[in-house]
Order: sequence, then structure tokens, then C-alpha cells
Amino acid sequence: MTTRATRPSRDVLAARSAELEGRSADDILRWAAEQYAPRLAFATGFGLEGCVIIDIAVRHGLPIDLFTLDTGLLFPETYDLWRRLEARYGVTIRAVTPLHTVSEQATREGGGLWGVDPDRCCELRKMQPLRVELEKHDAWISAIRRDQTPDRADSPVVGWDGKFGLVKINPLVRWTFDDVKAHVAKYDVPYNQMHDHGYPSIGCWPCTTAVAPGEDPRAGRWRGREKKECGLHLRPVT
Repeated sequence: MTTRATRPSRDVLAARSAELEGRSADDILRWAAEQYAPRLAFATGFGLEGCVIIDIAVRHGLPIDLFTLDTGLLFPETYDLWRRLEARYGVTIRAVTPLHTVSEQATREGGGLWGVDPDRCCELRKMQPLRVELEKHDAWISAIRRDQTPDRADSPVVGWDGKFGLVKINPLVRWTFDDVKAHVAKYDVPYNQMHDHGYPSIGCWPCTTAVAPGEDPRAGRWRGREKKECGLHLRPVT
């Protein structure tokens, strides 16, 4: 495995983030590709924001490695969107999978782990495979926005991801949900049809429910629990 690049200093990353703060998502992605390709990846969860990033990257011909964490528990509609995005843009979105299948996990951990210990399930089916995958890269792109959750409210455009040990770039961090929807409409970006039926945030099927009018957009994730994040974008406690 190729050795990772030297970690940029905090001051350097802060300066780059400040420079890019007012730039467009297109410009931020171009900068990321210039700086870090071919060791630059985007892990898409197939939300609206992720589809937007794929659309921008492909339209500008940016050499970004595309992958997704296939937990084995995605909705059929999500797998359908995966195929549609690959066909529309002529790209391959690689599947990064957990060490064990869902049935193997049930044998080892007990059935329905997501209902008994969802943090453990997320660790096995998302966090562990992501750690292994990101070891191959110097930087990764996320589709988070500051207005999504309190944990994301102060996310920089560019920063150091201490959880995974590489640079993290957030090109849509200043966008609103209306901005995302406007881009999808303007460029006819494929998206998950579940978004039209009360599912603003879509994860694994056992842990995702529809959201009622007026509810927080992430109320349908791990409903009935304080948990609102799988852990990918939670910054480590320092």
C-alpha cells in the first residue's frame, strides 16, 4: 500500500478553507482534484447531496474515486438509484462491503443487531470498512451541509478528519436544502424516489422511517433514539 502524504498543518488547512469559503462547489471540487487526485475519494450514501456531487464531478471530468458503503441493508430504491447513476454518468461506483454478510453478522452478534445495539451495527457495517478504504487515500469528500445537524454546524470547507486520519473536503457545506433541490432540478440529476414520499434522509432500511410534515428531516433516522448519526461525520472528542 502506498504511504499517505504528510499531514498538512492546521494553519495550512485553515487558510485553504478560508480561501474556499466563498467559492462554488464546482470550484471546491476542482481544487480538491488538483490537490489530491488520484488519492481522492467520494463516499456517497446516495442522498440528494451525494447525487449532486457526482453530477458536478462528472460534468467537469474530475478524477475522483467514487464508492459507497454497501451495508447489505440498503433499500431496493437505493440499489436502483445506484444503477441509474452509473448508467447516466458512465461511471463505476464501487461497493465497499463489511467483513461479514448480514447473515454472518447475525450468527456472530445475534439477529437484528440494528435494533439491539445500533451503534455496534453501524461500527461493523459502516465504520470498519470505511476505515480500511480510506487508508488508500489522502483526502475524501463528503456531502454534508452545516444546516443538517448541530454536529455539522461548524464544519469547515476543508479540514483534518482526525477520526480517519486524512483531509476532509465539504463542497456543499454552505448549501441549503433548497440549493440542493434547485441543482437537482436544473441538471435533471437522478435521485431516490423515496425523497418524494416522506423520506428526506435515507439510510439502511431497518433504521429509516418516513418523516411527518413539520418533523426534523432526520427524525426518521433511528427513530425513538437519541442517535442521529452513524458516526462517519462525527468528529472525535479531543
